[in-house]
Amino acid sequence: MNAIMEFFTKQSIKHGMRTFSRLSDKNLMRVANLGKKIAREREAKIISNLTEKWGQDHPSAILIKKLFKGLSKNCLDGVSKNLIFNAFILGGKKREKVEKETGTLYPFFMVVSPTMRCNLRCIGCYAGEYTQKDDLDFETVDRVIEEAKSLGMYFFTITGGEPYSWSYLLKIFEKHNDCFFQTYTNGTLITKELAKKLAKLGNVVPAISVEGFEKETDERRGDGVFKKICQAMDNLKEEGVGFGFSATPTKINSDMLVTDEFLDFYIEKGCYFGWFFQYIPIGLKPNVNLMATPEQREKLRLKIREWRGKKPIFIGDFWNDGPYVYGCMAGARRGGYLHINCKGDVEPCVFVHFAVDNIKNKTLKEVMQSDFFEAIRKRRPYDVDGNLLLPCMIIDNPQTLRDVVKETGAFPTHNGAETIVKDPKITKHLDGYSKQWKKIADKAWKKDFPYLVEINKKKAEASHKNL
Repeated sequence: MNAIMEFFTKQSIKHGMRTFSRLSDKNLMRVANLGKKIAREREAKIISNLTEKWGQDHPSAILIKKLFKGLSKNCLDGVSKNLIFNAFILGGKKREKVEKETGTLYPFFMVVSPTMRCNLRCIGCYAGEYTQKDDLDFETVDRVIEEAKSLGMYFFTITGGEPYSWSYLLKIFEKHNDCFFQTYTNGTLITKELAKKLAKLGNVVPAISVEGFEKETDERRGDGVFKKICQAMDNLKEEGVGFGFSATPTKINSDMLVTDEFLDFYIEKGCYFGWFFQYIPIGLKPNVNLMATPEQREKLRLKIREWRGKKPIFIGDFWNDGPYVYGCMAGARRGGYLHINCKGDVEPCVFVHFAVDNIKNKTLKEVMQSDFFEAIRKRRPYDVDGNLLLPCMIIDNPQTLRDVVKETGAFPTHNGAETIVKDPKITKHLDGYSKQWKKIADKAWKKDFPYLVEINKKKAEASHKNL
């Protein structure tokens, strides 16, 4: 895509997005048709599926209208130019070009934890055992993002710790105003003043951590946190900044998280999206007893399938959405991601606290081609039967993580991280959990994804044959 074509395409998208101010179905379809013309084949199919649902008055159409009615001008421009054009269209074409030149497939995005400092001490936090004094410096994060852009990556998730406690965060957002950022935050630092700054930047969407309502949130995160979260959402909504929630299903709160009351509350607060992450027994005092049961996990999977046809909110279900992203997204796989922690250690994902490289000593391209990441990628799909409802190398196929750590000599990135592969109490529990979940998942896989069963079984046989 040459510079002239890039300019006119970007302006067309920007103009098309602005037509949402008139919120007609005609304008909605007009922008969708424009998107199909300039998108790659895969994205064009997704748009076609969406437009078909819009004709049936699907909630996704309501969500999109709500999104462009509620966003500020700068935030709307950030979505159109940075997310849709740069991350998906320009970034996709650039990644394809680099892949052809190098013979290596590159991920869609990257997660960076520049600090592990946090003003809260939540029970079971996965980040709790990292040192809190080794923040990444501005120059390192800046360099990594520049390298990522050269490889076609324009979408970044910033987490921690509490990302808004890192003093250079807004400076990074401002300098890289061609990128789109998502932050995972506890929300307590999002004041009215900060919300105004984010609205002015226009290229940031916070995902605010919740445990449910006031009782569940304050029990895990501390007294008064729920009220601060609600105020943060109000601040963002008032300034027209897009945001969503991030919830961690545990044995304690899972049954509440699958209620319409829970989801409706956060839709009413103004959330455009919601992420569900199964609790993983890592980090600060790992507690296997906090894990949601396999039955609770299946209940969530089914409820989210129901919600997607009824509720005007985008929902991501980790790890139950494995069939939609071809299993595990870790290890810098194509369409996936990698994680750089506060010390610069490069991990396959935010939950796998092992590494073989540090970004301070190598380029981004070099660390993505490590033996550690390659050992992970070549095992996909991890399940021997190819079931993508069993995507995780920690809780669904725990032997996979043990094997790749042993095979590559990956080191734990903080004291205690090795318990996930060595502590008999934890490994025994994970083995039992994975077997119980497989019984449920195998039935669901055959029932809900029959068109993928044979295809993925053959892929699994091929990937495991040479191990």
